[in-house]
Amino acid sequence: MSLICTPSIVPPLVANGQAPIVNDGFLPDIDPDEIEAQVRFPSGVVPERVRAACIGAMLTIAPDLALWSAVQVLAGYRTLADVPAPKLDGKSRYVLLYERAVGAHAKAEVIERHRDVDQTGGGQRDASATDVTPDQLRRDATHAIRQILGRGATTIDLI
Repeated sequence: MSLICTPSIVPPLVANGQAPIVNDGFLPDIDPDEIEAQVRFPSGVVPERVRAACIGAMLTIAPDLALWSAVQVLAGYRTLADVPAPKLDGKSRYVLLYERAVGAHAKAEVIERHRDVDQTGGGQRDASATDVTPDQLRRDATHAIRQILGRGATTIDLI
């Protein structure tokens, strides 16, 4: 009796149940469960929605980093983690900034599209007064991307 093992084309599930979102090879794969834990999505958001929001965020960010990423690949760096950068908590600063940008964009999308704030009992408060707004989250994402690109947080033009 012989068993033939064939590799699976389906990514393995992580402990919390969601498979990582496979990226383009240079930019890191994203674990939706980690992003959800880091940015504290509103309660009631299903895992499929978190995953879709992360994919949307990755699609939004990719063009902003396309030229910079191409330059890094031409310089011989195969992945974002390979680009020389200080490490924080064992991770490349660039990877941390990328994950921050994805998380901020994903949460902005979710809270814009899920305005079903609990209006019963103790939930009768203005959500904007207790949490960040989509604009603030997008600003955080833009700042993270600009830090990767080596640019300042603000551009000022004289008129």
